[in-house]
Amino acid sequence: MALSNNTKKKNLLIVESPTKARTINQYLGKKFLVKATMGHVKDLPKSKFGVDIDEKGFSAHYITMKGKQKVLKELKTLARQAERIYLAPDPDREGEAIAYHVQTELLKVVDKPEVIGRAIFSEITSEAVKESLESSGPVDMDKVYAQQTRRILDRIVGYKISPLLWKALKTGLSAGRVQSVALRLICDREHEIQAFEPREYWTMEGIFKAAQSKTFSARLFKIDGKDPQIPDEKSAREHRQAIESRSYNVTNIDKKNRKRHPYPPFITSTLQQEAARRFRFSAQKTMFIAQQLYEGVSLGKEGMEGLITYMRTDSTRVSQKAIQGARQYIKDRIGDQYLPSSPRFYRKKKGAQDAHEAIRPTDPVAHPPENVTPYLNKEQLKLYTLIFERFIASQMKPAVYDQTTVDIINKPYHFRATGNILRFEGFLKVYKTKEDTSQKESKELPEITTSQELELARVNPEQHFTKPPPRYTEAALIKTLEEKEVGRPSTYAAIVATIQQRHYVAREKGSFYPTELGLLVNDLLIKFFPDIVDVQFTAKMEDELDKVEEGAQDSNKLLQDFYKKFTGYLQHAEKGIKKALQTDISCDLCGKPMAIRVSKSGRHFLGCTAYPECKNLKEFTLLPSGKIKFKEPEEEKEVDVMCDKCGSQMVVKHSRYGKFLACSAYPDCSYTRSLNGKKKETRTLTCKKCSKPMDIFQSPHGNDYAVCQDCKVGFPFYARNEYRYPQLDIRCDKCSAKMIVRKKRKNGDRFLGCERFPKCRNIKPFDTGIPCGDKGTFLEKRIKGRVAYQCSENTKITLFGKVPVAKKCPDCKSLYLVEMYLASDNKAVEKCPQKGCSYEKVLTLIPQTEKEESLS
Repeated sequence: MALSNNTKKKNLLIVESPTKARTINQYLGKKFLVKATMGHVKDLPKSKFGVDIDEKGFSAHYITMKGKQKVLKELKTLARQAERIYLAPDPDREGEAIAYHVQTELLKVVDKPEVIGRAIFSEITSEAVKESLESSGPVDMDKVYAQQTRRILDRIVGYKISPLLWKALKTGLSAGRVQSVALRLICDREHEIQAFEPREYWTMEGIFKAAQSKTFSARLFKIDGKDPQIPDEKSAREHRQAIESRSYNVTNIDKKNRKRHPYPPFITSTLQQEAARRFRFSAQKTMFIAQQLYEGVSLGKEGMEGLITYMRTDSTRVSQKAIQGARQYIKDRIGDQYLPSSPRFYRKKKGAQDAHEAIRPTDPVAHPPENVTPYLNKEQLKLYTLIFERFIASQMKPAVYDQTTVDIINKPYHFRATGNILRFEGFLKVYKTKEDTSQKESKELPEITTSQELELARVNPEQHFTKPPPRYTEAALIKTLEEKEVGRPSTYAAIVATIQQRHYVAREKGSFYPTELGLLVNDLLIKFFPDIVDVQFTAKMEDELDKVEEGAQDSNKLLQDFYKKFTGYLQHAEKGIKKALQTDISCDLCGKPMAIRVSKSGRHFLGCTAYPECKNLKEFTLLPSGKIKFKEPEEEKEVDVMCDKCGSQMVVKHSRYGKFLACSAYPDCSYTRSLNGKKKETRTLTCKKCSKPMDIFQSPHGNDYAVCQDCKVGFPFYARNEYRYPQLDIRCDKCSAKMIVRKKRKNGDRFLGCERFPKCRNIKPFDTGIPCGDKGTFLEKRIKGRVAYQCSENTKITLFGKVPVAKKCPDCKSLYLVEMYLASDNKAVEKCPQKGCSYEKVLTLIPQTEKEESLS
């Protein structure tokens, strides 16, 4: 559909992102209105299944999403007045579905369907946008059907299996079609690790020396022409003695050039993997930053410009124009010696859709990283530089190594030494992986000749143990999903994020391991829905969805075949899923079998199946092997702390919230004390409210605070020998009664409330009584989630992380000072808040040797 030149009416271009709209708007000028849908405008309802299943097939009931009525209303108004309408969401299945849903709404007010066209933007640059508008066409309904089919499949799995998990375990659990496969991969790997038994083996290294040359090392390569099998120390000792009793000759020297070819440009999965390895970016974060670079970044006088091509792709294909730009950059900036005679092209990956180019910079010549550095934040610059360098390196010459292999033999022992010397760095000048930078270059071997006799200086045996397969990192999991063809480029980030949000897996030191909840859910899904968590079945389903997109598969038949098999699994699960959690452990109170249960808070326990008649329960740990290990009850430990109420010994007890101190005289005395704060010392500090003694504690953050033993009122004091508790004489505006200090239950914030509460509910902010001006005083408030002190006279005077002190500055006579704790230096200071005044005083800590003290 060609661009309209009508000057009276404007063209309407609809994208899904406001950032993309701003970028494109500057390219097209006044002839266009560019508006954003802010993502999807229609979806299946959350409150119900939303899919009708009958003899004719499957029909989805889409509704306008919450908050999108206003967006659609504006688009319809603009569409009535527009000459041409262009739909240009992202060029993938989700984007095509957005375009289709917007089109169906606009056709209600547009008389001529031919004025609506679909534009595909593979990159957001002025030239690319205008070319795409010139070649716009109809919405690709095959893509729409593929997206809708995936949505219905996910809805069937999620809305049919999830209620069964609620019935068996706890409310709120969910099962996703593709996410469940990722969970199974992590659980299976955990089973392998737990079942793994390490095996001992030994290796041998010989240190050889030629006449008048330096020593070099060679590893034991073969014994009697076979790989060496040295299982234990005894065998290692025997082989060492046999090796040391022989003389050795060089039997073969092989010298050759070895080329190492560059990596292809990034696709979605490889970008996510490399960003995780280099910068520890999650897949979700990587895609978020890449979306910003694709949609456009302000480049000063140049305006908004998209810096990379579309970031959801599985193709390494690159346009001829982009290759020419890369070759021009290599020639001008790096050198002719690094430029190959002809462009490089990379083989298409098996199963790739090949719909979009690889991820690359839109204009490598105009926008190298050093030119855009001032306009990008640190994370954007890191990712853009990574994409840029990988793309440029993909069009460079290979790295060349001189490789020398030396075979040293005296039968049955065969040693081999290898030396690699980098002669030409090629693409490594621009791009190196983490393995390239960490790998040490082999040392050059000495000049030796064939048949030359070598002196064996020594033999170094080394003990090893086989290691279990490593747990999946985010990069490794995405790589496995890609290799097994589970999911597609647009889904990898969502898969990894979802299994963490559902608390099915947790991350420790960068690696995933299944939680007890994840193990339980995985076991139930394998037992009752084996196909749903089968890797090959899910990969086949992805292939079928690809065929729907290509127009080679009927979406209705695909859904019918799946649902027919799924219904059988569902009926079986409805009958037996709850019994599946019963164990062979009998209740020690009534003899009935115990079953695994999950509380609302996510705590796992064994409960009696005779509940509510029998309420017996036991704590346990579920091992990856599926075995149950009971938790030993923790003994109560006496501590050298006496009860503040009755003087009895205090003991450490355990609750679901952790450890706490309780009086050993319970139930006669029910006094308890938290262990969140560490008690430093007990002193007879006098509480100004009730004149009872106070204790000094240290919070987990290292700050000191005093707590009254009787009324439990706490006062922070950083390093000063006093705490603030103002003598308030503030009267209620409504009833003239006294306003007293109260605390909120939710967060402990102080405020002033009428003492006649609940008859009078008048409240005011807590007034410190410390002057901040001629008339105003500091009020204690919570601003943006933080406790702050704000002047009642001038709201511009607001203190965050600082406490006002009722002292005048000795230098500039400021009405108040501020006290603040410097965590980096572990000290508290008292300083003047006025600009230009340098008054500062380090506050001394309270001596711990003082036993008697009255705070004032």
